[in-house]
Amino acid sequence: MNSPTPIRPESDLAAEFWEKGRSESCPIYDMHGHMGEWHSIYFPRCEPAQMVRSMDTAGVKLLCFSHHASLNSPDIGNRVAVEAVRAFPDRFRAYLSVNPHYPEELARDLAGYDSAGDVYVGLKFLPDYHRVRLSDEPYRRALEFANERKLLVLTHTWGGSNYDGPDEVRRIAGTFQNAVFLLGHCFNSQWDEAVAVALEHPNTYLELTSVPGRRGVLELLCEGAGSDRLLFGTDLPWFDEHQGIGSLLSADITEDDIHNICHRNAEKLLAV
Repeated sequence: MNSPTPIRPESDLAAEFWEKGRSESCPIYDMHGHMGEWHSIYFPRCEPAQMVRSMDTAGVKLLCFSHHASLNSPDIGNRVAVEAVRAFPDRFRAYLSVNPHYPEELARDLAGYDSAGDVYVGLKFLPDYHRVRLSDEPYRRALEFANERKLLVLTHTWGGSNYDGPDEVRRIAGTFQNAVFLLGHCFNSQWDEAVAVALEHPNTYLELTSVPGRRGVLELLCEGAGSDRLLFGTDLPWFDEHQGIGSLLSADITEDDIHNICHRNAEKLLAV
């Protein structure tokens, strides 16, 4: 049986992915992942060793993640994320997950940040799920911490949200200008606002989880904000990384754009 024709046969990069499932010249840094079980859903590969196998098939060099337990179970906290990174130090880095409803646990985790300097790349916020606005007091200590140390902050964002919509991001990005905010999901459905926020605030990057499958959105974001402000992400294990890669390869953007999104921007932010 003949192999199917690549969607973009003129692209050497697309042809390489199509033939091999991965690219030696274009490593993938997935800047938005998770780990572990989640209620009411079955994940076939959600534990560290299983996730590494998934990453290998797609050529994902590094996954930056927040563990589900760290986000939702303060009795477990970030310990499981630390253990996962130290078990696979070449493949994972973690965000210290912030639950704004447990200030004592947050203070403890921030105090221990330096002892896990080999693990963490920054902080993770989930305002819509925790029902706390980004600009509200429960997040302030974490934001001050990130600002003091010039850390990455991956925050969930969503269109129309009162908790992490464009206006909330504008408030914190303008106030905490030393922190670098990775805007998870790019305010899903409010794409023009995502571009506007990125242009207004140079300390923000647009993270592409939820964009795959939305026709024309990648082109809009690349043209409006520039591919040097976009980051690859999948929410692994929620979504498959080949889906995200395929959306890039089939979009009407350049190979230079794809390299920026897949690895160059992340390499700059992670200083690797």
